[in-house]
Amino acid sequence: MTLHSLPQDIRQYLIVTGNYWTFTLTDGALRMLVVLHFHKLGYNPLEIAMLFLFYEIFGVITNLVGGWLGARIGLNRTMNIGLGLQIIALLMLVVPANWLSIPYVMAAQALSGVAKDLNKMSAKSAIKAIVKSGQEGTLFKWVAILTGSKNALKGVGFFLGGVLLTLLGFTEAMWVMAAALMAVWFLSMICLKSELGKSKHKPKFTEVFSKSRAINRLSAARLFLFAARDVWFVVALPVYLSKQFAWDHWWVGGFMATWVIGYGLVQSLTPNLLNRDSYAHNPQAVAIWAFYLAILPMAIAVSLYTEHWPNITLVGGLLLFGVVFAINSSIHSYLIVSLADSDGVSLDVGFYYMANAMGRLIGTVLSGWVFLHYGLVACLVLSSLFLILAGYTSKRI
Repeated sequence: MTLHSLPQDIRQYLIVTGNYWTFTLTDGALRMLVVLHFHKLGYNPLEIAMLFLFYEIFGVITNLVGGWLGARIGLNRTMNIGLGLQIIALLMLVVPANWLSIPYVMAAQALSGVAKDLNKMSAKSAIKAIVKSGQEGTLFKWVAILTGSKNALKGVGFFLGGVLLTLLGFTEAMWVMAAALMAVWFLSMICLKSELGKSKHKPKFTEVFSKSRAINRLSAARLFLFAARDVWFVVALPVYLSKQFAWDHWWVGGFMATWVIGYGLVQSLTPNLLNRDSYAHNPQAVAIWAFYLAILPMAIAVSLYTEHWPNITLVGGLLLFGVVFAINSSIHSYLIVSLADSDGVSLDVGFYYMANAMGRLIGTVLSGWVFLHYGLVACLVLSSLFLILAGYTSKRI
């Protein structure tokens, strides 16, 4: 069976997914390359966190503007704009080492942040436009596959970043990723349906702010959920593993990759593990998973503080955290697509992922600052507090 013989909705889903997959590989690799390369150059954890500050800030802005833009011009265009901007961001880093100052790298990361959130918002919104109304089981399954596979590939990207840095070096790695992404960009320009996700009316910019109480609550819960992950994951954990465990780039990249790959696989399988209808008709049921999750970082923090099997508890505990976090995140990703308005879906999805980006921003900055001043234990305690807030907010959807 060829691609052209498949139904149009399946073809569009495969193109969107393949586009998203390739982008995600380069995004994950870029994140690991920047963390490890600048740690090797002697930057402290807070300085490394600052390199991603504009990445997250512009992610917040992009999701608001991008959701509105996608509803007006179509999701195919916003997705392709995202791919093009990522290529430029990668090429910005193909410069002599003495050019790679903090402000310059922050600017490149800002462009990458815009690219990433345009691409993600477009991909998630496109599923709502492709799946027929009322097919909640199919919607849950397709969203879970897209999101889970993306995160698994982001984990592969982390590992790829460590490998590329070791084998090729920083500059050559940028060239390889830019070339691969350019090939996908040309294919996407040709194949994506031009009217995908375009609203029947031209929404005003003021409509980017959701008027739905349920979506506002879900967005707040998403903010706390991702702040809880990134407060230890973005900077604190890779630097801790490198310093305390004396792991090299391969080991750090491999562990981070394993975590994210496992997380993505569990996300993809979540619809098969849970009763889909219970979340469609009772969204508050997601709160219990946040409360379960809150126990884990606190338990790891206690183990590290008391020095009771700290290495085993840290590695094993964070792998278990990934499983429970994946289930929670998968339900969230389904709920926002399900609750979003079908006409101009990208407006609601963009607002929701604006909150997601805000959570990552808060977590990223705190990951560097808290780790620098108080250590990994404090990062884990803060993670647990954020998860309690996520659970409380979810109960009120």
